[in-house]
Amino acid sequence: MSGKVYCCGLEAALDVIGGKWKVMILWVLHPKPARFGELRRAIPGISEKMLIQSLKEMEADGIVVRHDFKEIPPRVEYVATPFGVSLSEALKPLCDWGQQHMERIESRPGCSKRTTAQGDRADGGKAAEEPAEEPADGAA
Repeated sequence: MSGKVYCCGLEAALDVIGGKWKVMILWVLHPKPARFGELRRAIPGISEKMLIQSLKEMEADGIVVRHDFKEIPPRVEYVATPFGVSLSEALKPLCDWGQQHMERIESRPGCSKRTTAQGDRADGGKAAEEPAEEPADGAA
């Protein structure tokens, strides 16, 4: 992030969030750490490239930390930082609002209904529990 001066807190928060994928990634990571493959499976529609890019930006912004266990085969885990957890907690009321009004939002013209792994958080917000494969180059 730059040394930008923001006119309000919402502008600063939106600058950190920067689109829908970072919010979805953080939502999966808030209850517990996750590996790359777990994140990819928990967030339908995200491409591997976008997941890698978003995780790198989130790491640079101090929202997540990447733990490389220096093992063969490679094992990398992403964890929300206290800064990231505070952002996730700030997003909870927005999630509640979306959940409360989802039927109305989905019925808007041109809105396609999507099923997401984190939709209603019936799993308590937990990401998939099965082991995951990491990208071959260990980039993420």
